[in-house]
Amino acid sequence: MARYTGPKTKIARKFGEPIYGPDRYFEKRSYPPGQHGLAKKRKKVSEYGTQLAEKQKVKYTYGVLERQFRNLYSKANSMKGRTGENLILLLESRLDNIVFRLGIAPTRAAARQLVSHCHITLDGQVCNIPSTIVRVGSTVAVRERSKSLEVVQDSLKSAAGKYPWFEWDSAKCAGKFASLPERSEIPETINEQLIVELYSK
Repeated sequence: MARYTGPKTKIARKFGEPIYGPDRYFEKRSYPPGQHGLAKKRKKVSEYGTQLAEKQKVKYTYGVLERQFRNLYSKANSMKGRTGENLILLLESRLDNIVFRLGIAPTRAAARQLVSHCHITLDGQVCNIPSTIVRVGSTVAVRERSKSLEVVQDSLKSAAGKYPWFEWDSAKCAGKFASLPERSEIPETINEQLIVELYSK
């Protein structure tokens, strides 16, 4: 299986930040993983190494494979505006990410599973493709028979707050993708310019 399914805290420690969200294990061990993680003196990272690490961090954060990421970058590069910002907006427009942002699922991995198992509808039609790019104005909702799922109910109760680019209808358990977010509104700490420089070599 190509998608990473190993320990997430280990990946978060590798990049030095909790990319998968709040993690009590990361807080206890925020140093790099490995036997010598705490004492190891790291060599100076090259410019290429810094750019590659940023790309890998974004891939792990959004749960995207290399080929998918490259295709998204090519699409972002062909769009008007800044390539880096376009790339982040395309990643934010993925169906699994929107399910996560709406608070329907606690993590992007859980959101991906909900979509794959046909629990989510897009504009009234069941959609089981997590990588689907959702257009502005579309409505993402929980399928009627899936509204009672424990994971959905628990996630909606503990949702920390909605994002301003969505319009949430709690009665219908549905959210409208009202507008594209501003780059400054996206909470992830990503330096997309490093990714652009990497692919521009």
